[in-house]
Amino acid sequence: MSGVLLADRYLSPMTDADLDEVAAVEHEAYEFPWSRGNFEDSLRNGYFGICMRHVTGVLVGYCVLMPVVDEMHLLNLCVTPQAQGTGAGLALLREAVRVTRGKQLAGLLLEVRPSNIRALRLYEQFGFATIGRRKNYYPARRHGREDALVMRYTFSKEGD
Repeated sequence: MSGVLLADRYLSPMTDADLDEVAAVEHEAYEFPWSRGNFEDSLRNGYFGICMRHVTGVLVGYCVLMPVVDEMHLLNLCVTPQAQGTGAGLALLREAVRVTRGKQLAGLLLEVRPSNIRALRLYEQFGFATIGRRKNYYPARRHGREDALVMRYTFSKEGD
C-alpha cells in the first residue's frame, strides 16, 4: 500500500510525519480521543496505520490495525466530521480487510460504542457480526462508562 488512489482520495501508510494531523483530527472527531502518544506507540509496536487523504493532501481519515495471533484487531477508525457520509469509512474498512487478508489472518475484530449508530450501521452492512459485549469499556460523560460491542468479520473460504 504505497499510495493507492481512490477517485479523489488516496491511501498510504501512517508515519510519524502524519501524527500531528492525525491527533488533531482525533481530537476533533471524538469526545474521548486517543493521544498523539497512543498513535506513536502503535506505530512503534509494529501496528499498521493507514491514512486517507484528499488529493489536495488534507487528511480525511485513518485507521490503526493490530495483528493478534490469527486475526487483526481494528483499534481505531476515524473519518473527519466533514467527510463522514462520503464513503471514506467504507474505503478505510475495505483497506483494513485487504491488509488483513494480505497477512493471511482469519478475520477482523473490533469494539464499537453501542451509541455510535453510524459506525454500527457501517460495520453491520459490511458483514461484521456482534459476538460479545465488554462492560464499562469506554469512558462516557453521561453515566461514567459505556459498554463496547465486540464485532468480528470472518473471511469466507472462497474469499471476500
